[in-house]
Amino acid sequence: MIEVNNITKRFGLIQAVRNLSFSVAAGEVFGLLGPNGAGKTTTLRILATLLKADAGTATIGGLDIVRDAERIRTNIGVVNGGMGLYDRLSGREILHYFGKLYGMNRSAIEDRIRELDGLLELGDTLERRAGGFSTGMKQKIVIARAVLHDPPVIFFDEATSGLDVMARRAVLDFVGNYASRARAVIYSTHVMSEIEELCKRVAVVYRGELIALDRVDALRLKTGAINLEQAFFRIIESSDQPREQVALT
Repeated sequence: MIEVNNITKRFGLIQAVRNLSFSVAAGEVFGLLGPNGAGKTTTLRILATLLKADAGTATIGGLDIVRDAERIRTNIGVVNGGMGLYDRLSGREILHYFGKLYGMNRSAIEDRIRELDGLLELGDTLERRAGGFSTGMKQKIVIARAVLHDPPVIFFDEATSGLDVMARRAVLDFVGNYASRARAVIYSTHVMSEIEELCKRVAVVYRGELIALDRVDALRLKTGAINLEQAFFRIIESSDQPREQVALT
């Protein structure tokens, strides 16, 4: 479903991503791990066609991220922890607005809202104005907006940041169920327990480079760790690269 081949991206003298490659199959929640500044968000923005890579290629559902960028945007959803909403609109009005942008008619939008209400427990977020939402309420509508058109691929980037335990549980259940429907999900987070729950495979990115790619249980076994968090730190510490960001010369 997703093929990434030697993606590279620089910002001035800083190399954010270097020759990054991985693949994600349909039905898989693929974990993307790394410390701040590792290149995770840059990678997801490139795959979402929001940034152009300096080198390398990638395909989403067989579509090239450069040649077929417009078609890809109709086949993906993007969720991160800082996406905004229109404060004066209710949750339902926001979803109708974006549904129309995706070419959905009113009946199809309402059918999908009912389905998402059952999955995400949207409740009164549908009728209240977004300006009065809690963080958890905002994030539920952000997720509903991202998957309203039922895209085959979705990217989650720190999607549970700031959520209370109930909202976080609803998001995690939704992600697990979404991938089980032959959809592909890339899930990036600093919360290792979420990766352990949702993902069978994970890529560890450090200073823009892929330093580990394997099943979660295999990474624990290889590092002799008792959990993924311990394995993550051992993988980072065993890397022969310094922790500082590399400046190009």
